[in-house]
Amino acid sequence: MDYVALHARFRPDKLAISDLAHNRHWTYSQFDQSIARCVTILEAGGVGTGDRVACLSKNRAELIALHLACARMGAIFVPLNWRLSPAEIIQLIDDCMPTVLMGDSMAEGIGIDCQPIEELFERCNSSEPTFPPAVSADLPSLILYTSGTTGKPKGVMLSERNITETAINFSILGDVESQSGFLCESPMFHIVGLITSVRSPFLRGGHVVISDGFVPERTLSRLSAPDLKISHYFCVPQMALALRGEESFDPEKLRHLKAVFTGGAPHPEVQIREWLNDGIALVDGYGSSEAGTVFGMSLDRAIIDAKAGSVGVPTPRIGHRLVDNNGNIVPTGIEGELQLRGDNVTDGYWRRESDYQDFFTDDGWFHTGDILMIDEDGFYRVIDRKKDMYISGGENIYPAEIEALLVKFPGVREITVAGVPDKTWGDVGCIFYVTDSTTVTIEEFSDFLGGKLARYKLPRKVRKLEKIPRNSAGKILKHALKEMFIGERYEK
Repeated sequence: MDYVALHARFRPDKLAISDLAHNRHWTYSQFDQSIARCVTILEAGGVGTGDRVACLSKNRAELIALHLACARMGAIFVPLNWRLSPAEIIQLIDDCMPTVLMGDSMAEGIGIDCQPIEELFERCNSSEPTFPPAVSADLPSLILYTSGTTGKPKGVMLSERNITETAINFSILGDVESQSGFLCESPMFHIVGLITSVRSPFLRGGHVVISDGFVPERTLSRLSAPDLKISHYFCVPQMALALRGEESFDPEKLRHLKAVFTGGAPHPEVQIREWLNDGIALVDGYGSSEAGTVFGMSLDRAIIDAKAGSVGVPTPRIGHRLVDNNGNIVPTGIEGELQLRGDNVTDGYWRRESDYQDFFTDDGWFHTGDILMIDEDGFYRVIDRKKDMYISGGENIYPAEIEALLVKFPGVREITVAGVPDKTWGDVGCIFYVTDSTTVTIEEFSDFLGGKLARYKLPRKVRKLEKIPRNSAGKILKHALKEMFIGERYEK
């Protein structure tokens, strides 16, 4: 399943990667050699089958090379979320126990002792390439950490078989071909950044253009640039809105794109149709770290218009069903939990086997925890999250992680966090609390949480209540809290 090696022989001089942040370019033949030299360096560092290679770095070509080198060796690459707080990053490092740890200046800035990632290719240039014997495609080659509902991160383990399924599924849904070019701005600690935006074009012999981050004016320039030949671009809805808000936004310069692909949060239908009216397909989809790309909309603008708000359809490679609370298949037009089965689904959670088993039904279907509905034409729509997670700016946020810290806030008798609607971020966290003392401001709560959580996880709103609503079993009714917020039936 090594498609870089395939294209290094099939189309050796074809452009594979452009790293815009560092002004570097590789053909398939050149990048194949770079991966092979990374294998040499990792083996010299004591990395073997099943060992972890972790990296804390913004997007750059070295992350792709390290992951593919691990895949060739049977080792496991672990890209670390640099948006987390130092304490959270150290927690991930302690959990994955890497044999080799690399990083850029961010790692040095928070005192993490690691090998400098910027020296990797220089070391490669003085190393001989190593081409190890092929390993099983069922060995894990990647761990992606995603926050858990208990606050403890889950390391989603993905094998090359899992990853290749995502590449195949998206290449079908996204009409990927050998001339496709992907602008990769999604961080490479996310599945969209490291897998969907990289493995899909590599599968077909296309090229990847690496950016170190989203800057709306710069992104528009890159999407428009004839020499970069971008055809595919992923973003969250807030990024798409920011692009349209830029003074330099000119739809005429973007009509060469196959589509702008969005996910990570619901996309308002009116915003989808604004893109369509400008002659640009804006395509929603659905996926996860555990299952990769699952659903995708058609690229046909008439179908997008008719089904605006839908996340599309799956490929025939994915087993999918919607069930009620008793496990019965729900009919068309009725909400149900999405369950999945297939080679795309993760093979496990790192060091959390019992948790992994809890995510499966007795007959082998994976619980997504998401509530969807299918219409009469077979198009799916996301209704809600089954659990309390909310999505803010494309990031999954779990209230339990925040609540575990807030229970120590002095003078508060009861406290909880729920996602509430926000025009800018989709949802934001709101702290609902009960106290006998004076009102607590959001700034005070933020100061208390500072350094303990990533900034994007910090709640942005606060409401003081006389009591927190609960059911007869004592469980907090978070939907009632959201209704309070929307209806403004709360004490300020």
